[in-house]
Amino acid sequence: MTAKVLQNQAGTTVPNDTAQALSPLPLMQLSTGFWAFKTLAAAHELDLFSWLSGSPGTTSEELAEHLHIATRPAEMLLTGAAALGLLSKRDGHYVNSPVAEAFLVRGKDTYFGGWVQMLDQRLYPGWDKLTEAIRTNRPTTWDPDRQESLFAGEDPELLSVFWEAMHSISTLTARSLADAVDLGDTDRLLDAGGGSGAFDTELCRLHPRMTATVFDLPAITPIATGKVAQAGLSERIVAVPGDFFLDERLPGGHDTILLSMILHDWAEERGREILAKCWDALPDGGRVIIAELLVNDERTGPAPAALMSLNMLIETEGRNYTPAEYTRWLHDIGFSDIRTVWFEAPGANGVVIATKRAVA
Repeated sequence: MTAKVLQNQAGTTVPNDTAQALSPLPLMQLSTGFWAFKTLAAAHELDLFSWLSGSPGTTSEELAEHLHIATRPAEMLLTGAAALGLLSKRDGHYVNSPVAEAFLVRGKDTYFGGWVQMLDQRLYPGWDKLTEAIRTNRPTTWDPDRQESLFAGEDPELLSVFWEAMHSISTLTARSLADAVDLGDTDRLLDAGGGSGAFDTELCRLHPRMTATVFDLPAITPIATGKVAQAGLSERIVAVPGDFFLDERLPGGHDTILLSMILHDWAEERGREILAKCWDALPDGGRVIIAELLVNDERTGPAPAALMSLNMLIETEGRNYTPAEYTRWLHDIGFSDIRTVWFEAPGANGVVIATKRAVA
């Protein structure tokens, strides 16, 4: 007897038993993904995790009284947060889970809440217009016709949230980078586009002989100076204002240049321009390190990199590139010993490393 077959939308026949095994559950999980995010965002906005930190926990009645809300939504919020692993229940009271206590309590050096707030207030509305961005090839979080950059004219409070978010992500990513790549022989690090200096702070803490320079726009370097001072590393880390494209050269005197979560902001032509300036600024034997959420060479994932690339569509002119693309750019400029090292971190899943070798 011939087995019954079904035809999928592409016209390919699929055995009946395979078709019966298919389920819409993965689509349900995808389509309701924003429910989980908005539960996290609401709990963070209501300061639930900071309020619970160090406490014996709460009941829905106690939370309702604290927030001056009805018991019904208080109970639903606590149940939702617990279901997502953000809370756990002990002796009838909801308490922070270990991950919430570590990363969602304000004031901790691992505080991740700025990223949650930035996504909720800035990126969530932009993603709501993703189809528009796909159709127009233009960002949706700002208007290039009216603004010089994605930060121009932005609400100062939201900008502050943005930099706190990037500092948190960069701090955690720097630790993973340090575990994956031996930087013990780096004496002078240039963090090009270094933002708040989070990478420099973490790497200099781990490598006592390392000194670093944070190179970023004049409006941003005071943020780095303040963060470095808070870390007690002002004698080893300095912030130098400048511009990738307007300045003829990057600051010299460094044996390693780090580009962390920078090149995905730009189209290929401008990315190559930045890398060429890295070549000019490095001595013979110096190296450049590109840290990014790398899309695989097959362009099938991984999901965090692919989705971050779409985030670049609504925010910038760039996208997330593959190791093969970076390798080609670096080779064309003259770099050698090009390799990719993979790891897991919030802001990057790997680095592409290359060395400058002078031609004899």
